[in-house]
Amino acid sequence: MRVVFMGTPEFSVVALQALIDAGHDIACVYSQPPRPAKRGQKERPSPVHAHAVHAHAEAAGIPVRTPLNFKDSAERDAFAALSADVAVVVAYGLILPQAILDAPIHGCLNIHASLLPRWRGAAPIHRAIEAGDSQTGVGIMQMEAGLDTGPVLLEDRLSIGETETTGALHDRLALMGGGLIVQALEQLGDLAPVPQNPALATYAHKIDKAETRIRWSESADTVKQKINAFSPFPGAWFEVSGERVKVLRAGLSPETGACAGEVLHGLTIACGDGAAVQLLDVQRAGKKAGSAEDFLRGHPIAAGTVLD
Repeated sequence: MRVVFMGTPEFSVVALQALIDAGHDIACVYSQPPRPAKRGQKERPSPVHAHAVHAHAEAAGIPVRTPLNFKDSAERDAFAALSADVAVVVAYGLILPQAILDAPIHGCLNIHASLLPRWRGAAPIHRAIEAGDSQTGVGIMQMEAGLDTGPVLLEDRLSIGETETTGALHDRLALMGGGLIVQALEQLGDLAPVPQNPALATYAHKIDKAETRIRWSESADTVKQKINAFSPFPGAWFEVSGERVKVLRAGLSPETGACAGEVLHGLTIACGDGAAVQLLDVQRAGKKAGSAEDFLRGHPIAAGTVLD
C-alpha cells in the first residue's frame, strides 16, 4: 500500500519502522521542522525525521517534508500529488485541514495512545496514569475535522502496572501501535468504523510545569499517580535542604503518618490522608537518576523531618 507517514516524536518512530518492515511503500514522511536543541541551539531534526533520513532515506528513497502548516495551497497540492492510498498520522503535532484528510484514497488514520473517547488530546499516557486508570491501549482512528473525534477502526488494550511510569508505558504502547497499524492496513476494507460516544469523552491536557511540584497534602494515591505520570518528563519534584529532587517512580507504603510531608523513614513520606508513599527512584538536580537507597547514602533525611 502507498502510505504517507506523518509523525514527530519517538512514539511515532516504532510505527514508521513497522510499516517499512511490513513492505508498505512509504511515499513521503512528514514531520515537524527541526528545532533548536538545548545545547548550542543548533537545529535538530525530530526523531521521525532523523530515523527516516539516517536509517532509510538512501536505501529506500524516502523523502522528508517539514512544512510549518498546510495553509499554503502549494503544500496541499504537493500532498495530494503523492497519490497515497492512506496517510498514517502518529503524534504529528499539526492540525490537518479537510483537504489533507480527504486527499488519500482511504483518508488519514491516526494511531492514538488511549481507549477513545477517553483521553482525547495531547497527553493521553500521562493522564491515564495520573487518573489511576487500570487499563489503557491504542486505537486506530479514522481522522475527521474534530480533535480525536473520528470513528475507531481497531483497538487493543493493556493493563497499567502499579508503579508503571509514563516512560515505560509509552514504550509498550508504541510497540502496540506499530503492530496495530500494520494489522489495520491489512484489514482496511473489512473493518467496521465504531463511532465514539461523546458523552464519555475526557480530554488529556498538555502537562503544565506548575503541576509538577509534589503536594504532600494530597492523598497518597494522588501523589503516587502524579509522580509516575510525570516520569521521566517533566518530572515531579520536592525540595529538601534547599535542593530540588525529582522523583521518577513511587509506590504506596503500608505505613501511616499523622502529618502530611512527614518522613517516616528513608524516603517513605506521609501524605494528607494519613497513608504514605515510598519514593523508589529519584534524581538530584544535574545528577544521574538512581534508587532511593543510593540517594540516602549520600543525603540521609532524618525520620520526623517534615517536607514542604
